[in-house]
Amino acid sequence: MTLKIYTKTGDDGTTSLFDGTRVSKTHPRVVAYGAVDELNAHLGAAIAAGLTPALAAQVTHIQRDLFAVGARLADPRHKIASRVEKASIGEADVTRLEGWIDALEESLPPLRHFILAGGAPGGAALHVARTVCRRAEAEALRIVDGDVEAVVLTYLNRLSDLLFVMARAANASAGVPEQIW
Repeated sequence: MTLKIYTKTGDDGTTSLFDGTRVSKTHPRVVAYGAVDELNAHLGAAIAAGLTPALAAQVTHIQRDLFAVGARLADPRHKIASRVEKASIGEADVTRLEGWIDALEESLPPLRHFILAGGAPGGAALHVARTVCRRAEAEALRIVDGDVEAVVLTYLNRLSDLLFVMARAANASAGVPEQIW
């Protein structure tokens, strides 16, 4: 038997959170994990637009992390990590992002001015992903029916920094100079 992609359970404008609670598709949790999903799609587009193999591998790792972030946002009772190991996100993941930022920045000229988003296709796509990441973080902060784990917010904040540095690195490796504002 083949599973169908449609369930028809959301035809009334609702969806289920991980604890089974039915909520509106405009619920802050749904909007937040929807923004994370959008970010994930933009990262896929960045890979397709052309990144170095090293950057593409890092972005793919981030995409996997973002599934965990989305799962955490969809879990108001914070119980999914105990059931699904790959849905965990922790301080080690934030530290990994910081290490990637530091390593990439060593290969780039110091930033002395604001720069315009754009450049090579991969770099431009990473700039778009960065802005979606900032929105995802803001949407996560709007969740008022329960707390959002601090590490999720920290991860999204650090990720937007990393995506900025990755965009710079992608443009540098493509030989596209930064446009100063």
